[in-house]
Amino acid sequence: MKKVLVIAGPTAAGKTGFSITMAEKLKAEVISGDSIQVYRGLDIGSGKVTKEEMGDIPHHLIDILSPKDSYSSADFQRMARKIIDESDTPMIICGGTGLYLKACLYDYSFNKEEEGPSTDPALEQYTNEELYAMLEKIDPVQIQKIHVNNRKRLMRSLTIAQRSGKPQSEIEKEQSHEMIYDAFIAGCTMDREKLYAKINRRVEMMFENGLKNEIETLLNQGVTFSDASMQGIGYKEWESYFRGNITEEEVKEEIQKHSRQFAKRQYTWFRHQMPVHWFDISEKEDTERMINEIMAWYQR
Repeated sequence: MKKVLVIAGPTAAGKTGFSITMAEKLKAEVISGDSIQVYRGLDIGSGKVTKEEMGDIPHHLIDILSPKDSYSSADFQRMARKIIDESDTPMIICGGTGLYLKACLYDYSFNKEEEGPSTDPALEQYTNEELYAMLEKIDPVQIQKIHVNNRKRLMRSLTIAQRSGKPQSEIEKEQSHEMIYDAFIAGCTMDREKLYAKINRRVEMMFENGLKNEIETLLNQGVTFSDASMQGIGYKEWESYFRGNITEEEVKEEIQKHSRQFAKRQYTWFRHQMPVHWFDISEKEDTERMINEIMAWYQR
């Protein structure tokens, strides 16, 4: 099996910098596993790697789509596997979208009915409680994994069932959940309070670097808050601002809060879904230990 290094972990943990460090050591290229960085023009809010940070390291699946396009885990699976399978160069997947990573690394096959927009727009008319009741009827197993307020996941599970004719839990049960690559998943972490402080400062920097202007430019180009590209943290929070309902400071606070909540969910997801080798990226000795582990795995 081909070796694939994955740099995972919560938002703002330092995945980008570590992926470039490892790319230099392994003479590898980097595939972005992020669901927003694929879009042109969504740079600041997505924390997109800059040209200066990239240096001479080739990066894939960045700036390849218009903000009006849709992008799903099935799209990522198809494109990332093609890059990995057709290249003799070592590949590193860097990104925090757990479902995308799992779709690429494991033997998950999508039905044609699962491709396309991730959720059925017709479901928007229902409340969270109504969506929960609908899913409880058709997929009592999957409903145990989803909170009533997680509207996006409720709609996604209902959409999969509608398009495929099978409950999502049944589809997942049919998969053997085996990796198709020899993957090493390195998880960047640090003390939770330290991470939260880093997240808050990162959002401050986004505002200082012109996030508001980036949003205004996108809106002037015809991008709307209903487009998939604008559903990411750092973008969706601006809708209330442009409707005149909240202040710019309140937008910042919302982005910081949602980013911290997302980091917490990422920890939970990775710890239950994938065999991650965690290391404290804020500690030099632990980072060196992880580099040595990765090099030993790669040379096997």
